[in-house]
Formats: sequence, structure tokens, C-alpha cells
Amino acid sequence: MSAERKDRPSPRFHGRIECDGRLCAEPGCEGAGEFRAPLLDTVPSGRDGPPPFRWLCLDHVRAFNAGYNFFSGMSVEEIHAAQRPIAGWERESRPFAGADRGPRWADFADPLDAIAARFRREHAPERGDGKPLSGQDRASLKVLGLEPDADRMTLRRRYSELVRRFHPDRNGGDRSHEAALQSVIAAYQQLRQAPAFA
Repeated sequence: MSAERKDRPSPRFHGRIECDGRLCAEPGCEGAGEFRAPLLDTVPSGRDGPPPFRWLCLDHVRAFNAGYNFFSGMSVEEIHAAQRPIAGWERESRPFAGADRGPRWADFADPLDAIAARFRREHAPERGDGKPLSGQDRASLKVLGLEPDADRMTLRRRYSELVRRFHPDRNGGDRSHEAALQSVIAAYQQLRQAPAFA
């Protein structure tokens, strides 16, 4: 019984596709054709789709695999080109359509700024000194009404100006600007510690 089990591959044998009555394509073989192998002849002209294949038994598909040579019919130069590590990667690829616009998911709630920051950073004007700005840096600059290229001195001057404008002690005790004052203070504290203003 164990000899029968060795003669026939198990249903889980890699590449085996069970069949009912399909015979091996090798002439004179009575085995079941349960394994696919490509046709080595020329593909019929006008054919559209994947290349045709034939069905072989286990012994004949093993013999086919042992004798298969990918480089058969190639010149030495063609073989060398196909074996290079970057073979196939030199083709020029075209950009995706609409790559200059932000992806739709950039508009989703992103409290950690993990999704949209990279897109904004890549498509926003860079600072003259080359220091990168995070999404939080840009938001804080917007609160203070400053350009991305602002320096540390401009940041300090603008902060002082806005604090004088919004502080209740400076505008007759009017507390209606407290929320704006808190935003200005938070933005300044964040930017003061940002690498772009170090």
C-alpha cells in the first residue's frame, strides 16, 4: 500500500491538478496528465493571451524540468544581459496620472500628521537654509502668520507683537482674545524647539 502511495503524488503535491481521464501528452505514456508544462514549439500566430501549455505525468514533468534551459538559443551577450542584477529595471516608468495632486486620503483626519505631512513637505516651497519643516511646523507658522522661510529673530518679533495684541493687560482687560493668545503661545513654544529654528 505504501508503494502505491509513492507511485501517485499526493493531492497536495506542488503543481498537481487532479484530472478525470486526461493522459500525459508524451507519446506512448499512459500516466495521468496532472502537471502543466509550457509548449516549447512556437506559439501560434494571432494568439492573444497566456502561452499555451501541455499536461504531463509526474515522471515526464520532472524530466522536462531537468532538461529546461532558460538561456537556450541566447547569445553570450544576451545571457550576460539577462543575468545582471538590475536586468529588467532599466525601463523608464511613467508617473501615475494626477501625481501632482494630493491623494484623497490626505484630507482625512490625521491627528499625528502621519499621512499628509510628506505630501505637503514635498510640494511646498522649501526654506532657503534647507532645513525641513514638519506639518506641525507649518501649522504653527500659519497661526503666527509667518512664511516658511522665517528665521528665529522674525519668529521672536512676531510672537511679541501678537502677545501684546491679544493679552488682556494690553487691551483694556478684554478677554475675548484669550483663545487666540493660547494658540499663539502654543505655536511659538512648538516652533522654538523645532529643528528649523534651532
